[in-house]
Amino acid sequence: MSDYQLIVIGAGPGGYTAALQAAKLGLRTAIVERREVGGTCLNRGCIPTKTLLHASQVYFDAKNSAPIGVHVGDISVNLTEMFDYKRNVSAKLREGIETLLAKAKVDVLAGSAVITAPGTVVVTGADGERATYTADHILAATGSQPLCPPIPGLELPGVLTSDQLLEGTDELYDSIVIMGGGVIGAEFATFYNNLGCQVTLVEGASRLLPTMDKELGQNLGQLLKKRGVEVLTSAMVQRVEQGENGLVVTVEQKGKEKQVAGQVVLCAIGRVPDWAGLFAPELTPEQEGKRLKVNETYQTSIPTVYAIGDLSAEIPLAHVASAQAVACVNLLCGENAQTDLSVVPSCIYSSPEIAVVGLTEAEAKEQGVAAVAGKCIMFSNARTMIEDPGRCFMKIVADKASHEILGAQFMCQHASDMISQISEAMVNHLTAEQMLRTMRPHPSFEEAMMEALEALAAKLEK
Repeated sequence: MSDYQLIVIGAGPGGYTAALQAAKLGLRTAIVERREVGGTCLNRGCIPTKTLLHASQVYFDAKNSAPIGVHVGDISVNLTEMFDYKRNVSAKLREGIETLLAKAKVDVLAGSAVITAPGTVVVTGADGERATYTADHILAATGSQPLCPPIPGLELPGVLTSDQLLEGTDELYDSIVIMGGGVIGAEFATFYNNLGCQVTLVEGASRLLPTMDKELGQNLGQLLKKRGVEVLTSAMVQRVEQGENGLVVTVEQKGKEKQVAGQVVLCAIGRVPDWAGLFAPELTPEQEGKRLKVNETYQTSIPTVYAIGDLSAEIPLAHVASAQAVACVNLLCGENAQTDLSVVPSCIYSSPEIAVVGLTEAEAKEQGVAAVAGKCIMFSNARTMIEDPGRCFMKIVADKASHEILGAQFMCQHASDMISQISEAMVNHLTAEQMLRTMRPHPSFEEAMMEALEALAAKLEK
């Protein structure tokens, strides 16, 4: 008999969710983690970022509160205390996960894991001690790591990845150059701009958020520029060099070289699956690009070995990893997958927030689907007027023939909390007319959803 029925490698959102679900279904389960329980998301990613964004937004709002009659006098930022707050939030959540694993009787094995054969895992602890474990099934959930392209100068002191910055950089920089105008770059640009740092945001594509709806990227760029961020699009980083007072980044824009300077440089151009050293040299799993190739049950090309989350998912998000974890374990146990994994919401915690799900109108048409979009620009929405976050809007897309909801793009306060309404509509194949039957409270940001749906329904009737 094997030591375990399931060994999970990696204790991030996918890993610990898989371990808890396996224990719930009666499997003898162990989880291996070389660092902290919670993985990158909890300790160096999603949670720390959102915690710091919240803290910086409180400072920004207080500093700019005079127009609404709130006068705070002198106000300052203590970044050490802000980072302590971030660490405390992560610690509390980490303790909660550790408690859940203990109650579920999941064995937590501290160390680095190597899959040496189908059904065999060798764990090396911090002291160098090695232990071999056998399992009926092995689930790899080791997540991702920052992508660092071969650009000259990225090895210089002061060039940081998001992981490095979030792990313990308590210094309030005077200036920062951010390479990458995607999700990570947009959130860090918001954070440092909130604190009064001079931010330069460099993106190689023609707009920020190049993989999302065109209007979202354009709108975000305008808002950041209005707040003092230097936004460079269609700009490719050529090199990073040491300057007199920091780092100098040379970019090529419209065929000309331009130099921008920052005390530090943040490389935020994306992440790649982190599975280096996970397999013994004689084991070579099939790949799709940089991801591990899996079938419909999340099984890799190696028998008994499965992969979820950033290792194999097309969309590398924590909630995708968690949903895949439950689905994978359920399938192993002969249960239904539960969650519809074809509908994936994505959020950016900028100011205002951005949230998307499904298809844009342009994407639908590219796929040969006759689609229309209803839009509400929220300048007359009462809650938006009260909080005044800048230009906000909601767009909802539907199939012209069936009237079923195909997707949505929100840029407004609390967008991340509202996008699930669209996800639920898509999973249940609701039409615009059916969504209009739901009463929404006043005053609320959700009222804008009604206006977008009404505009959509009117277009569908034509």
